[in-house]
Amino acid sequence: MLRSRIAKIIVLFGLAVLTLAPAYSESSDPAASRISSLYSALLDTMKQAKHLGLKGRYDKLSPVLAKTYDLTSMSRIAFGSGWAALSQEQQLDIVNAFTRMTVATYASRFDGFSGEQFEILETIDRPNGDKIVKTQIVKSDGGAVPLNYLMRKSGSDWKIVDIYLDGTISELANRRAEFGAILKSGGPDALVGSLVKQGDKLLAGS
Repeated sequence: MLRSRIAKIIVLFGLAVLTLAPAYSESSDPAASRISSLYSALLDTMKQAKHLGLKGRYDKLSPVLAKTYDLTSMSRIAFGSGWAALSQEQQLDIVNAFTRMTVATYASRFDGFSGEQFEILETIDRPNGDKIVKTQIVKSDGGAVPLNYLMRKSGSDWKIVDIYLDGTISELANRRAEFGAILKSGGPDALVGSLVKQGDKLLAGS
């Protein structure tokens, strides 16, 4: 049941409505520390969720997610090989719409606290310089579901570029398939419109 629930609610590069308790341990690895910082901020937001309201959660989480996710790279990868052919304005429109929708998803879904636990297990260095931060979500009966983060150096910071549900299912690959279907039928403008519409719906509380 937990695995099925998480598969349904991880709708955007992370946990959508699953609530977490502070069960992770501190790590000296900078990539793992970035994940720890994300969840510290999420927990704080969740505990204040009703007081903050939807807009307050959006405003609180926006800078946190900007620091944690490489949303520009994720937009480019999800868009695919045609990215370089876009104008700078088109690229910026896609990144901005994708970023707004991402933050709106978190603000909409993280609306309370109920006590599951999130644990950082280990960090694995990859040959290309990336890191995998392996984590798990633990429910009260001890059942656990792996959730792994692909981290990449962006300037001096480590940022998330993908999430793997059950340790192997790429959320970014799913997003690329979604983008591809929209691009095939309507092009870049249709993609921006779809992302904006999704963000609007979330921020309207629907």
